[in-house]
Amino acid sequence: MSDPNLMLAMAAMLLAIGAFAGLLAGLLGVGGGIVLVPAFYYVFAAMGYDSPQLMQMCLATSLATIIVTSTRSVLSHHKKGAVDWTILRGWAPGIIIGAVIGVAVASALRSGVLQAIFGGLATVVGLYMVFGRNDWRLGDQMPQGPVRYVVSPVIGFLSVLMGIGGGSFGVPVMTLYGVPIHRAVATAAGIGVIIALPSVIGFMFVDMAVAPPFSIGAVNLIAFGLVIAMTLITAPMGAALAHRMDPKPLKRVFGVFLCLVALNMLRKASGF
Repeated sequence: MSDPNLMLAMAAMLLAIGAFAGLLAGLLGVGGGIVLVPAFYYVFAAMGYDSPQLMQMCLATSLATIIVTSTRSVLSHHKKGAVDWTILRGWAPGIIIGAVIGVAVASALRSGVLQAIFGGLATVVGLYMVFGRNDWRLGDQMPQGPVRYVVSPVIGFLSVLMGIGGGSFGVPVMTLYGVPIHRAVATAAGIGVIIALPSVIGFMFVDMAVAPPFSIGAVNLIAFGLVIAMTLITAPMGAALAHRMDPKPLKRVFGVFLCLVALNMLRKASGF
């Protein structure tokens, strides 16, 4: 991209995206990746970088931002004693295995297939945000043994295919097994780091035929830097706002919005 005007337009859009993602993350407790992946897709495509590997770049760059935001979040929650390190230690190996498999699968798939996967999974997440309840239960304690060995890699695998951290899948799983919501959100931040770190390292070795300037493999450093700069500013604002208002109605509204975005991704993946 040699045109300075296009560079400025891309920077402005990425700053706005980062601000919005950070605000939602702080306000609703949802990971920014659920916003960043479709936003990156539309920005990169509009800037002329549409290709069969476009979604790989979106997933990888989103996961790169999660390393920073989730690390900051988990350290903040740890100071308040809210992180359940026993869950993290027990579930980390399976999550890492699932994340590594997710990178290998995502690297081999075309953008249209990854769009369809994102659209389908995001629809499920959106519906859960609209209709899910904190008092739903599958058990009174986190699964052990074979169930944990199956569920933990699935969390890592699906999260990488969506370019998201631990919140969208980790929080529902933990709350369904009796973990208090505030503890689940705090622990999910640690899951986000566990998912994102090995994934980003893997995506950096992906050979991209078409990529914006300053990209390492599938990770675009410009998008990463601009989004991080804004999310670090707006996420605390969202968290402060959440303490002054009831975020539940907004979460349902965002769930509807997410379903619409996901359905549009499915439409584009089907060629319409």
